[in-house]
Amino acid sequence: MILFPAIDLLDGRVVRLRRGERSRVDVYSADASAVARDFAARGATWVHVVDLSAASLERNRRAVRGICGVDGIAVDMGGGVRDLATIERLLGCGVRRIAVGTALVRDPSFACDAAREFGELLVADVAARAGEVRVSGWCEGEGMRADDLVARLADMGFRHLV
Repeated sequence: MILFPAIDLLDGRVVRLRRGERSRVDVYSADASAVARDFAARGATWVHVVDLSAASLERNRRAVRGICGVDGIAVDMGGGVRDLATIERLLGCGVRRIAVGTALVRDPSFACDAAREFGELLVADVAARAGEVRVSGWCEGEGMRADDLVARLADMGFRHLV
């Protein structure tokens, strides 16, 4: 097991949403690269980055590139990954592994196609609360048991799980 510190990005800033609510945002830093450098100095080799601007990489592109440029850090990133073009854009920013979450249950056909095309570069990101799969930034329940989804991931083509 590898523990990944996380950086949540909203409009280029490092934030934390309280209970997933956008109306309750704590801003930790306007310099995402500095946060990543601090994680590296503390021994992290991977950082999990979440784009809370939901599929609007343009809002966070500069921050993502800055994080990817930190020596000794590899970036695992998710948030709004719903199409192959988004995967290509993230790879173009220097992201080393891409997390697919909501699409695992809302668009399993895309998730399977992405896993087939990008293989080792993808990770299945299964969020759960009390054993139930949560999607859309933990805001919505799917009425699906996390164990049931995890059991299907290998058949979908995924080799990594977060």
